[in-house]
Amino acid sequence: MKKVLFFWLLSAATAALAATCELKMLPGEAWWGGAVILGEKMPYTEKSAVSFDMLRRNYGNPAMPVFLSSKGRYLRCEEAFSFSVSGGVIRASSPTREFETGNPADDLRGVFAWCRDRWFRPSGKLPDLLLVEAPQYNTWIELQYNQNEKDVLAYAEAVKRSGFPPGVVMIDDTWQLDYGTWEFDPRRFRDPKGMCDRLHAAGFKVMLWACPFVSADSPAYRRLLKDGGLVQSAENGEVPRGEGDPATVRWWNGKSAALDFTHPRAREWFAGELRRLVDEFGVDGFKLDAGDLCYYDGSNRYRYADGARLHDAAARPQDAASRYSEIGLAFPLNEYRTVWGHAGEPLVLRLADKRHEWRDLRRLIPDMAAMGIAGYPFVCPDMIGGGQVSSFVPGAPGFEQELFVRSAQVHALCPMMQFSAAPWRVLDEEHLAAVKRAVDVRASFVPRFMDLARECAKTGEPMLRSLEYAFPGCGYEAVADQFMMGDFLMVAPQLERGGSERVVRVPPGRWRADDGTEVAGPCETVVATPLERIPHFVAQ
Repeated sequence: MKKVLFFWLLSAATAALAATCELKMLPGEAWWGGAVILGEKMPYTEKSAVSFDMLRRNYGNPAMPVFLSSKGRYLRCEEAFSFSVSGGVIRASSPTREFETGNPADDLRGVFAWCRDRWFRPSGKLPDLLLVEAPQYNTWIELQYNQNEKDVLAYAEAVKRSGFPPGVVMIDDTWQLDYGTWEFDPRRFRDPKGMCDRLHAAGFKVMLWACPFVSADSPAYRRLLKDGGLVQSAENGEVPRGEGDPATVRWWNGKSAALDFTHPRAREWFAGELRRLVDEFGVDGFKLDAGDLCYYDGSNRYRYADGARLHDAAARPQDAASRYSEIGLAFPLNEYRTVWGHAGEPLVLRLADKRHEWRDLRRLIPDMAAMGIAGYPFVCPDMIGGGQVSSFVPGAPGFEQELFVRSAQVHALCPMMQFSAAPWRVLDEEHLAAVKRAVDVRASFVPRFMDLARECAKTGEPMLRSLEYAFPGCGYEAVADQFMMGDFLMVAPQLERGGSERVVRVPPGRWRADDGTEVAGPCETVVATPLERIPHFVAQ
């Protein structure tokens, strides 16, 4: 350790701080970081060939302005940057900010702790633990763009009638009158306060979907156009005469104006709208979608007007994205798909939508492990079975009941578990029983998961951990089909179509398997994986 510490002290004094950086990998070194969506390509090694531009497109998940290595090294920048990995060299480029590198620890867990203590100390605060305690139920796949009071209540009633425990109901896009007009659509929701009261009485909490976009010519648009707070379109740093010209942002639902959260009026207005929904209707929290860096591209077009000239605070896209991420801190019941900054804070991150495919099922574990390394302990996989609506319509040719079950089994022993496609609708009796079994297995660990969430709020460590993080230096860098919950539970789900058994890497120590057998690690063992089983091992 003395030798390593000396190297860090030397590197801290002489580290190359520039807008570009090249870092050569050490023999046998493995690296994590850059972007959560690249989890399946991690760790990066001398054989990796990867490139990514955080500003151009983040593919729906958080970008990570830090790289951490199995040898205890790091590379970090204060702003979003582009990077490539090839030939055993990490090359990174930032528009304006310098990079910092160092070697303050011996391994991945040690360098994470060092970076955490320096840049994202945990707040000690928790999101609403109902998100951990019970499954979540998102209405997107069942209702799509027809969110309505009658069907939301019917979905919640079916949850309990089918033998599933109540939890959080997330009412998705189109409950509102328009984008930016955060009022319940009276044509679809005749008594939204009564709906929330009924859901509460049945044991549910209620979240509403929201986004940072504003439909042009809506009442909210006209108000914000007058008061300020919309991203402005301008050339050469000048705002057009008059009220300004809001930029048009293309997103998955079309083209809209965008709130610039670096502008105090935008923050005050949006947060006020959300608080009103809580106070008036009893809404408990919000699913805050979008906020991707690509919607604030850093050019002159994306700075807000303040008087006759542009405000400089939003010159960096991450400033606007970070301010949007900050909104969720006021609501313990929150969910984001992408954020910038605020690692160590009580924000819940859900992975971007996955396809209903076996390959995307296998991406869940490495992506969640990458999220934890980025400093976000409270992570949820994508919706069970994936978020691809077309796979769940009646008679969908690509739907596989086995895949849905195996997806539920991964979720069951993760920090959080989220349904959207109703299992009682899409599954036969055998497969539905297997999913219920997964929910029961989760229930047996909920007290420990709740304690783990409280612990991670204080320590900043991930709830879900890769084996390399939990057991550094044991040769587990490439293990992407197993994971740890804290240091007490190792999970090895079946991720292959038709798989009846699998090989499990058992870490050092004594472990009790879910079938009652005891195993001493480190070793490899082959376990049977019938449809209803989630292989897992509890540390003794």
